[in-house]
Amino acid sequence: MTGKQYLISKEQDKSSKYEMGKEILIPLESNPEVMNKFLQKLGVPSQWSVIDVMGLEPEVLAWVPRPVLAVMLLFPISNSYEEYILKEKSDILSKGQEVSSNVFYMKQFVSNACGTVALVHGVANNTDKIDLAEGHLKTFLDSAKNMDAVDRGKLFEKCEGIIQAHKELALEGQTNTPNAEEPVNHHFATFVHKDGYLYELDGSKKSFPINHGPTTPDSLLEDAAKVCKEFMARDPNEVRFTVMALAASDF
Repeated sequence: MTGKQYLISKEQDKSSKYEMGKEILIPLESNPEVMNKFLQKLGVPSQWSVIDVMGLEPEVLAWVPRPVLAVMLLFPISNSYEEYILKEKSDILSKGQEVSSNVFYMKQFVSNACGTVALVHGVANNTDKIDLAEGHLKTFLDSAKNMDAVDRGKLFEKCEGIIQAHKELALEGQTNTPNAEEPVNHHFATFVHKDGYLYELDGSKKSFPINHGPTTPDSLLEDAAKVCKEFMARDPNEVRFTVMALAASDF
C-alpha cells in the first residue's frame, strides 16, 4: 500500500533541532569487501552484496548484476555542494514534495557513520526482498519501524551491536586507517526505489528524503546514475566520486 505525506513547512523539519552525539567513529571505507563483511555480520544473506559501479554510461551499467536494490554515492563535501543543498532545502520547504510514508529514513547523529547509515538505508528499504537474519540490524529495524526519522537516529545511537560492527570493520581495508578525530570531507548518500519514485536518503546533510521523480525497480540504477552525474556536474573539477550498488551477488 502506498502512503503519502507532504513536507511543506519548517515546522516539519524537526531534525534541524538536533546535533551530532558525542560518539565519533572511524569512517567505514568505501570498499565493497569491507562493506560486505559488515552486512553479512549484521545478517544480510550472501546472495546480496555491494559492488563497485565502474562507470555511469549505459554500456557500463549493463554489466551490473540485477536486481539492484540500492545505489550508494560517495562524494566530496564542497562549497558548491553546501550552497546547493541550502537552496534545495529552501525550495522543498517552500513548494513541498511528495514522499511515500513507506520510505525508511533515519537521521544520523553518530559522527562519521554515514557509510553505515547508507547501508542501513539500502537494506531497510528492501526488507521485502532481503531475508534478514535475526541479529542487531533486524532488531533495530523492527524497533524503528513506526518511529520518525529523528527517533530512529536516536535509537541507532544506542545500538551497540551495530556500532561495534562498524568499529571492527572500519579497521579493515586497503588504505591507511584514519584517526576518528581527523576531518572527513567525503559523505555517502543512498538512492532507493519506493512506491514508484527514486529517493535520495542522506541522514546527515539532508533533513528529509529527496524525491527525484519516477523510477522502477528495473530502472533504479540508470535513474540513480543520472542523479549521480548531477552531483559530479556541480563539481566539475572534482574526481573523488565513488558509486556502488547493493545488488544480486554475481557468484
